[in-house]
Amino acid sequence: MSIPQSASGPIESRDDLVRQLSRGCRPKADWRIGTEHEKFVYDLKTHKPVAYDGKPGIRQLLEGMQRFGWAPVSEGGNVIGLTQNGASISLEPGGQFELSGAPLTSIHETCSEVNTHLVQAREVASEIGVGMLGGGFAPNWTLAETPVMPKGRYGIMSRYMPKVGGYGLDMMFRTCTVQVNLDFESEADMVKKFRVGLALQPVTTALFANSPFREGRPSGFLSYRAQVWSDVDNARSGMLPFVFEDGMGFERYVDYALDVPMYFLYRDGKYIDMAGQSFRKFLNREIPEVAHLTPQLSDWADHLTTIFPEVRLKSFLEMRGTDGGQWRRICGMPALWVGILYDSVALDAAWDLIKDWTAEERQAMRDAVPRQGFKVPFRKATVHELAHRMLEISSAGLKRRAALDSAGSSEDGFLTPLRELVSRGYTRAEEMLKSYHGVWGRDLTPLFTDYNFL
Repeated sequence: MSIPQSASGPIESRDDLVRQLSRGCRPKADWRIGTEHEKFVYDLKTHKPVAYDGKPGIRQLLEGMQRFGWAPVSEGGNVIGLTQNGASISLEPGGQFELSGAPLTSIHETCSEVNTHLVQAREVASEIGVGMLGGGFAPNWTLAETPVMPKGRYGIMSRYMPKVGGYGLDMMFRTCTVQVNLDFESEADMVKKFRVGLALQPVTTALFANSPFREGRPSGFLSYRAQVWSDVDNARSGMLPFVFEDGMGFERYVDYALDVPMYFLYRDGKYIDMAGQSFRKFLNREIPEVAHLTPQLSDWADHLTTIFPEVRLKSFLEMRGTDGGQWRRICGMPALWVGILYDSVALDAAWDLIKDWTAEERQAMRDAVPRQGFKVPFRKATVHELAHRMLEISSAGLKRRAALDSAGSSEDGFLTPLRELVSRGYTRAEEMLKSYHGVWGRDLTPLFTDYNFL
């Protein structure tokens, strides 16, 4: 989750909010790729999460990373994030360690950035005695065992989440994801990409499913992280059927976001609890406790970070449907979406694939994938076959993009780990379950070696 946003200036009217989203429109030559990925930090000796001030601890990790030129971001005297050259490192509520990458021009650059992060994190982690686990859900620790990071917004969210869903605290403290942030050229381009992204998000959930465990044993799901998101807070998450309706555009998304309940306002370094109040009421000065505060564009930017649909709109689009994972898969995820959304022929092919899917079909696929993965039936096919088609479209798009590295290789090579999964026909989660019932002897200890991000 984000550090406080830096957008500035008062909000004069709803039109300011529409304009802020529309400023995301940029020519294709200026499109960039921003990849974000989270990892679970754990004690190498106990295989349990580490506290902020413990030894080993998250504070040690953040302080150690500063040797590489990362500048600290502090709250209440605690370092809660780092920034450097357009990238940032932040903490999720349970200490999950997130790199939000800089806007880059190719997957080659993205993978280089991830590799640099890997090298830096490995050096510091080895010194303090922690590992980082690539996965979608904490495999063997309970909520009670999970530490809370010293960020004011998390206290507000922790109190509010149990009121609006069954899995809110699990989402906050025990999930990790990888996502990619991508640009659009116009409002029409945004809408088309938004629709394709939403429709295909369950397919990517199956492709990246690797969270079959909960509290030390199989959960019955292949992506327990995706199951968690099915009941967090339906007012701010889900498949957003309205995106497929006539009239979808920046104004329609603003109207949706205005009615999503807020979590907080940020003023003078402190968080004000606004949980359950709509941004629309705040904008209209209808909340007596904060009626004296002038709504700021930074408030709106903060609010947009607390909306959690499968695809999220800011001044770019965020693809949000996948479990966190190991290094090769972190590079494969943005490659998959860049190939589809950054090539017009590929985007048209993806649109032709999904354009007549109904809201009920999209939702049914989303509901079934966490448990069944590739095996989910869809019309006369399966999600496995849709994944194969998705990879074909992306591969062709990446080749047409012709973004080559110094050796003359295209970005298409980053899809190799995903091709391997589709070729064999079963998910990483099923591979993990096979090991659990076989060579691991129903003991998750080996998982911390086999799936250590470092």
